This record gives sequence, C-alpha cells and structure tokens, in this order.
Amino acid sequence: MKIKNILPIILFFATFSFYAQNDKTDEKREKIKAYKVSFLTTELELTSTEAEKFWPVYNAYDDKQFELRHEKMKTYLRKLDDDNISSMSEKEAAALLSQIESTDKELYLLRDKYNTNLKKILSAKKILKLKKSEDDFNRKLLKQYRDKAGNK
Repeated sequence: MKIKNILPIILFFATFSFYAQNDKTDEKREKIKAYKVSFLTTELELTSTEAEKFWPVYNAYDDKQFELRHEKMKTYLRKLDDDNISSMSEKEAAALLSQIESTDKELYLLRDKYNTNLKKILSAKKILKLKKSEDDFNRKLLKQYRDKAGNK
C-alpha cells in the first residue's frame, strides 16, 4: 500500500480521534456515518435496486475497516513515538512491525473482497465515482474539523 494512500487515512483518523476523545465518540461517529451516507447517496445516484444491495455491503466493509484501522492502528501508533522506538529492543520492534504488516494484509484482503462484491452490484463507472466521492467526503470532513479547530 502506498504512503500516498495511507497518509490521508491516518490524518482522518488522527483528526477524528482528537475530536472524539470524550464519551460522545459513538454519537459523533454515527453523525459522521449518517452524513457520509447522505453525501454518497447524492453523489452516486443509486437506483433503488443498487442501493438495496450496495448499502449492506458498504456498511459491513466500512465497519470492519474502521475496526481494523481505529482499534489496531491506534495501538500501533501509540507505540511508535520516538521515545518508545528508541527504548524498544530489536525483537519488540520486529514483533510490532509484523503486527502492522498483518493488519495491512487484513485491510488489503478486506478491500479486495469488498471490490469483488461491488463489481457484482455497481458498474465500473459507479465504483470509480464511489472512490472519488469517498475522497471528496474525507477532504470535506477534514476541512470542517480544521475550520472548527481554528475557531476555538
């Protein structure tokens, strides 16, 4: 996976976790999810048949992806500050690297399965439009959080 693809994702979750440190994490995540559903529905112009098949696949993928990225990667990132890396033994570093690689593989396999399922539901054009719309949504969300943080 290219760093160009990972960096926006890390920034999104770092920003999200920064704002979601309180007890309202689930509530905020649900609001973001609802906003995303609304945004993607508008952008993709799904037929009712497509929507009926698409949303269960998309939601299952999105939930599992969030779990992998948020829960596992958050644990890894905590261990990756400069002090921790300096004090780690080579064996500990190798074990952490192996865990990160394993999570990356899980994410890749999840994405591959998701893409296979999408091809059964949507045209190639709509899948490309979905990818673009997700990127647009993430940029828009990051901008809102930056603007919100700038106003404080």
